[in-house]
Amino acid sequence: MKLQRMNRRALTLGALAVSGALALTACGSDDNGGSSSSSSSSSANASSANCGTAKKGQQLLADGSSAQKNAIDAWVKAFSQACGVQINYKGGGSGAGVTSFNQGQLAFAGSDSALKPEEVTASKQVCTGGQGIDLPMVGGPIALGYNVPGVDNLVLDAPTLAKIFDSKITKWNDAAIKKLNPSATLPDLKIQAFHRSDESGTTDNFTKYLIATTAANWKYSGGKAWQAKGGQSAAGSAGVAAGVKQTSGAIGYFELSYVGDGVKAVSIDTGAAAPVAPSTDSATKDIADAKVIGTGSDLSLKLNYNTKAEGAYPITLVTYEIVCDKGNKAETLPATKAFLTYIASEEGQKVLSTIDYAPIPDAIITKVRSTIASIS
Repeated sequence: MKLQRMNRRALTLGALAVSGALALTACGSDDNGGSSSSSSSSSANASSANCGTAKKGQQLLADGSSAQKNAIDAWVKAFSQACGVQINYKGGGSGAGVTSFNQGQLAFAGSDSALKPEEVTASKQVCTGGQGIDLPMVGGPIALGYNVPGVDNLVLDAPTLAKIFDSKITKWNDAAIKKLNPSATLPDLKIQAFHRSDESGTTDNFTKYLIATTAANWKYSGGKAWQAKGGQSAAGSAGVAAGVKQTSGAIGYFELSYVGDGVKAVSIDTGAAAPVAPSTDSATKDIADAKVIGTGSDLSLKLNYNTKAEGAYPITLVTYEIVCDKGNKAETLPATKAFLTYIASEEGQKVLSTIDYAPIPDAIITKVRSTIASIS
């Protein structure tokens, strides 16, 4: 099963690389102002996804969100094949990405949380005459993956999740879990709750959900660093997913693309008519309700974690690409701008739904494209 899944993903990424490369090489001009309103998909790709003035053989260093790592890998494969630009995206976590960006080490960073005011202030030392801005680029659900023998379908709600991750509920046959899953055979098995050991925007978004929906059961202030006591920790989304897969009775939080191969996903009881499973469609329904709260060129969003809309999955995140609005390094600007233009294009966003991410809704991604066109 694992080999089959790996082969399917390899075939998918290979097909994406070919289609992405075709879209990129079909273009010859540096027109970064493409619009998704074009009636022809191919013409939209040709106007918005191209190599611009990026030089073959150039290398870009980027780091940050591990949540978007699988998406970045697919995009980089297509872009590098077409444009000859090497992009090294480490995926070391949102905290590491923002720190390195503000130290002037990166062409761009990825973060699952928008820049804080003090981080924007720090970015002005790197962005000559400008500042770091947030560009929402990747959406998706934060899945609660679990490994409980004999349980193929599991429903949990916010209060129960808060108690599990705060070590207040410690057995899978606890009465609160039984109440939500009356037909399931729940074992007398210890719960092993995994969280991130590194600073993570995924942690930030997951705890924002708990704070917004069940503050009485989650007394922590939230943020990128995990604050609750107990449980087990692992680095990166891949590390948490591996821990859940290898540990009977485990549960952890990570992106939907890490579910599978023995790890199943929890459906969330939001108060809607039916529990909602994580999917690209259910996440997009929630992200579409987000509000742009950034000012100027910044496009940071406020998500609705407390949604009760039918079919809307409430635990979502948006990963931002962080770049200078002005004052980008002259040697890396052309390649950075070309890459961001590609991933925000219609073709680039189509990649996301094929690998378990959610495309950014049209009303928001249109603003992203205009902003990318203006960076300097």
